[in-house]
Amino acid sequence: MCGIAGFIDFKKRADADMLGRMTDVLAHRGPNDKGYEVLEHPKASVGLGQRRLSIQDLSALGHQPMHFEHLSLIFNGEIYNFKEIRADLEKLGYAFRSSSDTEVLIKGYHAWKEKVLDHCIGMFAFVLFDRREEKVILCRDRAGVKPLYYYWDGSTLLFGSELKSLCECPFFPKQIDVKSMSLFLQYSYIPGPYTIYADTRKLRPGHLLELPLNTAVPEEREYWNVLNAYRQPLTGLSEQDVLQHTEELMQSAYQYRMVADVPVGVFLSGGYDSASVAAMLQSGTSSRIKTFTIGYKEKQWDESAEARKIAEHLGTDHHEWIIGPEDARSVLEHLPEIYDEPFADNSTVPTTLVSKLASQHVKVALSADGGDEIFAGYHKFGQSLSYTSQLPRGVQTALSTMMGWVNPEVIPYFNKKYNFASRYEKMKLIWASGKPQEAMKYIAQYLTESEVARYTGKHLENYKTNFDLNGELSAVNDPLNRLLAVDYKTFLADNNLVKVDRATMSVSIEGREPMLDHRLVEFLAQVPASLKVKNNTNKYILKQIVHKYIPPALMDRPKRPFIAPLQEWFRDDLKEQMQYYLSPERLNKTGLFDAGQIQRLLQQYLSGGKVSHQKLWNILVFQLWYNRWIAKL
Repeated sequence: MCGIAGFIDFKKRADADMLGRMTDVLAHRGPNDKGYEVLEHPKASVGLGQRRLSIQDLSALGHQPMHFEHLSLIFNGEIYNFKEIRADLEKLGYAFRSSSDTEVLIKGYHAWKEKVLDHCIGMFAFVLFDRREEKVILCRDRAGVKPLYYYWDGSTLLFGSELKSLCECPFFPKQIDVKSMSLFLQYSYIPGPYTIYADTRKLRPGHLLELPLNTAVPEEREYWNVLNAYRQPLTGLSEQDVLQHTEELMQSAYQYRMVADVPVGVFLSGGYDSASVAAMLQSGTSSRIKTFTIGYKEKQWDESAEARKIAEHLGTDHHEWIIGPEDARSVLEHLPEIYDEPFADNSTVPTTLVSKLASQHVKVALSADGGDEIFAGYHKFGQSLSYTSQLPRGVQTALSTMMGWVNPEVIPYFNKKYNFASRYEKMKLIWASGKPQEAMKYIAQYLTESEVARYTGKHLENYKTNFDLNGELSAVNDPLNRLLAVDYKTFLADNNLVKVDRATMSVSIEGREPMLDHRLVEFLAQVPASLKVKNNTNKYILKQIVHKYIPPALMDRPKRPFIAPLQEWFRDDLKEQMQYYLSPERLNKTGLFDAGQIQRLLQQYLSGGKVSHQKLWNILVFQLWYNRWIAKL
């Protein structure tokens, strides 16, 4: 696990000093070793930098950049099945100096070119310089567990595991992309491939970016797409066979994620996803798996007691930390550094703190992201289907039209309900579209497009994102699976995986995602909705499997999200920070908001109004980010 950074500079302005700065700003991702080299080509300078967190082969033989014949490689991630791939390569005559997966990857590319990716079970982002073919390749894993950003201005390509690496380059312009800002305000994160900076992109999951040095024309192309799995015919297996094969794949995926030369633990929230990881791993060993939980002093948000009972039942070595607003305050000021583009998921605080807790005991922590996407756990999936099917299409259209004639703020009784105006507008848009995937898009928004226009004082056009897939979904095998595929390509990739990667790496531990093993994802993509949601039970398959390890009485309770009680904290303990950064003076310094509109929203919230705190949280996070990365407020 590492951080990587570098450049391909056709003007040859970049040098080794700049490469060192771009790389060393990622020291938190790799405190154990560092390496940087500038390799010259007649047309361009190629800078390759890496900071190493030693997980596999702790010796100096895993040092990067790694070279083999005409290939040079920097690599961030893990190839869990590298021993099997190594054995295949040894049969082809390859010899190995180290026991690292990096050496397996570079020699696998030498043997099979890009087809090496078909052999790999893992999470990764890497950059490879092929001097024989005179090209540089950037690559990101299928799910997007590991990040990779790049900037291209026509003559220089900058890349890095985090945007802060690009900011170390003196000719990186740091120009805010206002369309991306609009997306952030709507969703609380920026859907890929966009970033907060103009001309700067996230390399999309399952994609390669190839830059030939003789033509200087980059080409991004796909090598894996979750939609292709969902386009396969639905499986004809019986329920029992589906359960058995799913459990076998989970066992394999979870065991692979235990491969390490350092201690490994598990984040345990008390829900089915993380419980499945802890249960299966603990059942397969006589030693006690380390588990980690965050709880809250506010009891209505606290799941630590449930997690503790599960840990006691399984016999894990359990650690917990009960946090309050003072702990949140200690994290809040560091969030813009950890998440170096605006990112306002409301569980960043507990995720950062549980990572800090785990870092005192282990170097690798298994998370359980992806469970809601592949097993159909979120309520928004059912809502999206029901909102667009319960009424005839003509009735939906008529209701949407009539709703456009009425201002929700003047509707008696309902206008006093929580976040009513936003919910009213969303239903108007949902009924106007009549499409479940459009419905999920609107459900996912914290601020609608019209609210963004109100709080910024201008209409900002939106980019098309994976929320806007339409024709691409036509061949997907099941209405529910269409929604799971979209969520996999949006909320999972650009919110949940970003959250865990940055939180774990901020304290120099590796976060692993066993539920995103592509073999498990591909199989479940062919399982029909009737088994994913059965007898009004979401995650039916997963629950049936988990109940083999943990009694239903310990597990069956209402689903609670892993979020911090920000709504309470910002009205009391953290109110000063909210008022400071959302003051007219600082909003005007940013120059991107209508200060009067935001002040009215803030006062309504602080006076106890039924306002969604997430709207203010999104704006606050943007202000904190601007204060750190653009100009002091």
